[in-house]
Amino acid sequence: MSVDRAGFDEFFVASWPRLLRTTYGVAGDAQLAEDALQTAFTKAYAAWSRISRTDEPLAYVRRIAINAAIAQHRKASARRETTVESLRDGSVVSHADDVVVHDEVWRAIAALPARQRAVVVLRYYEDLSEKQIADVLGCRPGTVKSQASAALATLRAALENASEGDRA
Repeated sequence: MSVDRAGFDEFFVASWPRLLRTTYGVAGDAQLAEDALQTAFTKAYAAWSRISRTDEPLAYVRRIAINAAIAQHRKASARRETTVESLRDGSVVSHADDVVVHDEVWRAIAALPARQRAVVVLRYYEDLSEKQIADVLGCRPGTVKSQASAALATLRAALENASEGDRA
């Protein structure tokens, strides 16, 4: 069966930016995100005649990309440390301060275990329901709830510690 190349190309162009942002949020590294997304699109192209007939081809490719990003974190070669510079006094509020806070939040998210990070990104960035996230990750909605709860507790603690460090 031949692949509808034009249909796939249109899907690719329309969905790549959104899926790259989502995959980057899960992977925490631009190159790893692109690798995971390239893997997802390669698999999608091979099965495009079937995927294109589904109600949500985007959901199918998102699931492949997220699973590929999570799998990369299981590899020892993908683990690396990042340095954190000390943040300055928080008494002046400016655009630069907003950038620092935004960066601080993303660093905290990046420090989460891969599945917790995936749950946070899919829930709060992609606005997926618990059931949709469970479908993407291949688990039960209850697992999504527990992963989200653990991730939010970790994020709260990390961000509270960071803000206390700013005051010191």
